[in-house]
Amino acid sequence: MSAAARPPEGGAPSLGEAAAQRQEGSSSSAPARPPEGGAPSLGEAAAQRQEGSSSSETPMAAGWDEARNVLCIRLDNMGDVLMTTPAMRALKGALPGRRLTLLASRSGAAIARHVPEIDEVIVYEAAWVKNAGSPPDTYHATVDRLRACRFDAAVIFTVYSQSALPAALMCHAAGIPRVLAYSRENPYHLISDWVREVEPLPEPRHEVQRQLDLVATIGVQAVDTGLSFRVDDADQEGLDRTLRAHGVALSHGWVLAHCGATAESRRYPTALFAQAIDMLAGAGERVILTGSPDERTLVDEVVARSCDPRRLANLAGALTLGEFGALVARARLLVSNNSGPVHIAAALGTPVVDLYALTNPQHTPWQVPHRLLYRDVPCKYCYRSVCPLGHHACLSAVDPSQVAQAAFELLESHARARPPIMIEAA
Repeated sequence: MSAAARPPEGGAPSLGEAAAQRQEGSSSSAPARPPEGGAPSLGEAAAQRQEGSSSSETPMAAGWDEARNVLCIRLDNMGDVLMTTPAMRALKGALPGRRLTLLASRSGAAIARHVPEIDEVIVYEAAWVKNAGSPPDTYHATVDRLRACRFDAAVIFTVYSQSALPAALMCHAAGIPRVLAYSRENPYHLISDWVREVEPLPEPRHEVQRQLDLVATIGVQAVDTGLSFRVDDADQEGLDRTLRAHGVALSHGWVLAHCGATAESRRYPTALFAQAIDMLAGAGERVILTGSPDERTLVDEVVARSCDPRRLANLAGALTLGEFGALVARARLLVSNNSGPVHIAAALGTPVVDLYALTNPQHTPWQVPHRLLYRDVPCKYCYRSVCPLGHHACLSAVDPSQVAQAAFELLESHARARPPIMIEAA
């Protein structure tokens, strides 16, 4: 697909109907789902799953119907944890009184306070995940802590390119009797409830659906498949204080621009981002730039490249995660690289223009109006954090005018009554 072509309602055939077009309230037809979750080994529970149905006739698998203290393992990033929240919600709601503990990286654990389904969180930087690994002593201390928690069962959530076996070995060492996970290799006694890994599939399966299909194999069905992110009053009050300190009006209706991403391969070039933002600000939109403290330098560069930085508000590094969520909830639109903020926006129902690097196809915005912008390239789905060819063409070939156009389309299609925008010709 050329960069000039606009994917219908945030999708493109090259990303697969299942991954790219699924969104609640869209006029698009329901996406094609890989047959029975990809393979018969996903079981009848996954095959019978119907969105919005409790499927109460499907009993929980033996042992899981008594597992009240459950460990959920998701060791990668914040966005990955967010995309697992529908499966965790279904798991928690399947048994009254069930308690969920999340074992996650520091990045993933940061989201736990905003996910009501999570009762407790344990931070662990696994050596077998791309994030900074913990030393061996921390591994042993974590195993001891897991053993002391006396979990009845554990669910290991992974993307298909990750192996669940190291985490399964942790569970085995901690004495957790029942473990559910995908695995390509035969895990023998490490995984009691083994679901054979069948991805990659001809048509991509969204990451949210992958995890819903996993818990469905033990008879856990989702009624609510939306992502989970809670903003509380303290977050709203903290945001108001920060906005006042930066001279930003407290009224709603901003356009947010998030220029960062943990992987360099998923970042739209700063010069192009600045041009797109200038087009939005020039049309009268109030643009706020956001970013983590680590992304402040990057965001400062975008502001410096703007033709009129005075029209922009720079809140990079100024917000807590909860305050950022409050900002997203009040915004009319988020323009972002494909990163954690996209999934926060999806959880809060804020439309997204997603600058979607074709590093992988499974992480498109879930159940929210959106546009995906990218250039189709032969090297797509490289699963690399840095472009291996150095050209970054899947993003750098997207013209800033297309970003602005996608933003205007979403703003107009979800606009409340407002005066017309007049744009002065150059």
